[in-house]
Amino acid sequence: MEEHAGHRERMRSRFLRFGLDNFDDHNVLELLLFYAVPRRDTNVLAHRLLDAFGTLDGVFDAAPEALMSVEGVGQSAAALIHLVPEAARRYFIARSQPGQILADSDAAGRYLLPRFLTCPNETMYLVCMDAKLKVLDCREVSQGSTTSVSVNVRRVVQIALGQNASAVLLAHNHTSGIAVPSKDDVAVTLRLRALLEQVGVTLTDHIVVAGDDYVSMADSGLLPAE
Repeated sequence: MEEHAGHRERMRSRFLRFGLDNFDDHNVLELLLFYAVPRRDTNVLAHRLLDAFGTLDGVFDAAPEALMSVEGVGQSAAALIHLVPEAARRYFIARSQPGQILADSDAAGRYLLPRFLTCPNETMYLVCMDAKLKVLDCREVSQGSTTSVSVNVRRVVQIALGQNASAVLLAHNHTSGIAVPSKDDVAVTLRLRALLEQVGVTLTDHIVVAGDDYVSMADSGLLPAE
């Protein structure tokens, strides 16, 4: 028991001094599991998890139920593992608060990507901006299934007017891993743009996200000038 406690203390000290750069993936999980599994060898659990899900990101992306199907992984360990990507998502969103100027698709992509980090289903966000394209608000407007998401056009218009937005930006994700706008994506976007124009709001772009990739409809020529 004393040797076991000494190993944990050495691992923690190593992390605090050098970070995770010199840790193997199984050591990262081993260290993390210290805080959910107080009296067992977490190195064994770390290897089981990597064997089950293949990679470190595969472990963090796994659903809690899937994690608990691995021998020795209980609810506390599954919750802690699942917390890591969720906390990372909140951290990156916190760093992209209202006030940023989204003057081009690169700025919009950087601002929006964190919001889709842990989304298992297709989800749509609306970014409201002022006349200088400074962000006033960003909120989820709809959540769909793993293959599609619909948009409540009336709600989008209401939110834009409620925020006194001069311009808005749409974004949604494709869980298929391919960030190519579909024909339906384009049709809905053009319809929404026309309705927003009637109330004096400009739809500047619709960003489609897949993993770390994204495609701008405006840059792709899918939102031609009216």
